Amino acid sequence: MFENLSERLGGVFDRLTKAGALSEADVDAALREVRTALLEADVSLNVARDFIKAVRVKATGQAVTRSITPGQQVVKIVHDELVRVLGGDTPAEPLKIDNPPATILMVGLQGSGKTTTTAKLAKRFKEKQGKRVLLASLDTNRPAAMEQLAILAGQIGVDSLPIVKGETAVQIAKRAKTQAAMGGYDVVFLDTAGRLHIDDVLMDEITAVRDIAQPRETLLVVDGLTGQDAVNVAAEFDGKVGISGVVLTRMDGDGRGGAALSMRAITGKPIRFVGLGEKMDALETFEAERVAGRILGMGDIVALVERARETFEAEVAERMAKRFAKGLFNMNDMKSQLEQMVKMGGLAGLMGMMPGMGGMAKKAEAAGINDRLLVRQIALIQSMTKKERANPDLMAASRKKRVAAGAGLEVADLNKLLKQHMQMADMMKKMGKGGAMKQAIAQMMGTKSAGGGGMPDMSKLTPEEMAAAAKGMGQGMNMGGGFPGMPRGLTLPAGLSGMMKKK
Repeated sequence: MFENLSERLGGVFDRLTKAGALSEADVDAALREVRTALLEADVSLNVARDFIKAVRVKATGQAVTRSITPGQQVVKIVHDELVRVLGGDTPAEPLKIDNPPATILMVGLQGSGKTTTTAKLAKRFKEKQGKRVLLASLDTNRPAAMEQLAILAGQIGVDSLPIVKGETAVQIAKRAKTQAAMGGYDVVFLDTAGRLHIDDVLMDEITAVRDIAQPRETLLVVDGLTGQDAVNVAAEFDGKVGISGVVLTRMDGDGRGGAALSMRAITGKPIRFVGLGEKMDALETFEAERVAGRILGMGDIVALVERARETFEAEVAERMAKRFAKGLFNMNDMKSQLEQMVKMGGLAGLMGMMPGMGGMAKKAEAAGINDRLLVRQIALIQSMTKKERANPDLMAASRKKRVAAGAGLEVADLNKLLKQHMQMADMMKKMGKGGAMKQAIAQMMGTKSAGGGGMPDMSKLTPEEMAAAAKGMGQGMNMGGGFPGMPRGLTLPAGLSGMMKKK
């Protein structure tokens, strides 16, 4: 989402940090470029103007001119101001779901992803907080809207309100409230109808539902790709219905990100969650510090480790660490690593969360290094027999032809995979000596180990401390030519970064 903005700001700050001593003219020239980059990203003019004004006041003070690294000091000031714009002056309070049954009213325009987001939130509350959830569709206008929510409820394992044809939205809201109370539910979601644009009929219906349901939270779902108009929609809904928070969807798309940067500043309402895809687990809490880090190319190691914990079981990680320590790394292990990378968002997703790697995604794609490469490599391993996976040294010429043909690929592709496996096996053996792998696994899973106290809270570090911590975490990966900034417990096939350099 913020790729173009990150590239523009990255270029400005590269020149700034290399300049050594900074004059007021240098800062002014840099801030002019920053302002242009913000406006091109569809950030509101008033927000961009206030942002530059606040940064200029801090960036021309004595603390910067006397700093040993004035350029980095300016970057830190921009980072802190981004955090303030994205998150507000005071941190948002947790969602009010402590008084069951807590009603959450979902509102928004048609096509914003409201129904899917409702199911994602229900899944999150059920799995992460152990809540009993009831879903109710109040959309009597869109064909099959109620059936869609019922199907999604079945997929994620929560209850949905039985559909009764002919009821109005207000009648459904009353029935949902009664069933939630009688059924002992902790949270009830009311998925309201949307329109292609804001009109009086839509607002009157939502207002009537709100008065009946008395929601603890009213969440506005906005399509992040709609740009600056998303902010106008939020202001309209807040003025006529009253909202308590915002959920931005399609933040994995190629929009310019201006809505996210303007939303909090203009509406004063916190951005609660961001949708990053169609899958039911593609929803993240909105953390201003981490989003600011991604925009400025500092990565998001915290999100990377959290995603690893969700996809990688501690017992499996420990078992793999023991195998690696003994120098045991066969094709089954490599297949497991490749599949985990796909689960964690693929190469592009991982690069976006690594410090300094955001701009590499396009270069990797141009070099043919993308998620399709991972899928092809997995297909090659699946084409092998059990004996060949356990002992890749058996791969003679005749076996290679059979395996490559089985995967629909060339023998050259298989040779590259075998070479990467050999490099990766050597790297694992080195990392296994002295307990480095075990300690890295403990860091990744957030557990205590003999040599450390778990994963640091990088969302609270300064940009300099974040970069230093990420560098330390990535040193192990550099042994095999892996991507810098990658936690050592999360291994990419050695040689992928080398392939990029060759290209």
